[in-house]
Amino acid sequence: MDDHAIFAGEGPGSAEAGAVREKRFYMACLDLEGRDCLVVGAGPVGLEKIEGLLDANANVTVISPAAIPAVQELRLTWIQREYESADLEGRFLVVAATNVPAVNRQVYEDAERRALLCNVADVPDLCNFILPAVLRRDPIMIGISTGGASPALAQRLRRDIGRIVGPEHQALALELRRLRPWAKEELATYEERKVFFQQAVEKALG
Repeated sequence: MDDHAIFAGEGPGSAEAGAVREKRFYMACLDLEGRDCLVVGAGPVGLEKIEGLLDANANVTVISPAAIPAVQELRLTWIQREYESADLEGRFLVVAATNVPAVNRQVYEDAERRALLCNVADVPDLCNFILPAVLRRDPIMIGISTGGASPALAQRLRRDIGRIVGPEHQALALELRRLRPWAKEELATYEERKVFFQQAVEKALG
């Protein structure tokens, strides 16, 4: 289940019909650079997931008998056939985005047996991680999730927060990042560094 659409937020039709079991998720940012990630399915939904992985500099392999032209144009490895359980070997993460429920469930079950991260698009009960709606103002990245309850609400919140986060926040984030090596060298303790950066933020933003 996803609250994610690369930059634009949650897409339509993401909420599965019927009751959604409530879960509490641990929010984290994954470093996927150079990691092998698999996407099963190469339609419009798969395209969205693929673009998000490529944006994080992952090595993406796609398994699907057919792929829409937009997928074929991307920098990835496309294996043109049906999914097989062995396709998960050596992967860090897998996303299932086919229109065949039995295939999506098989991907999830295979991933669970291997303790792999797995997201099945639009099926929260077949996910061990979900993707938030993401607002990027590099180097700032803000993720908004409703825990799969309402993709439309997450998209609206992303838009609202996007009106608040502006160029001044981007510039400040870059400056604070530049100061981090100096602070680690000149300020002996974590508490000193924490106070320094808090004061710098307050001074810059009021």
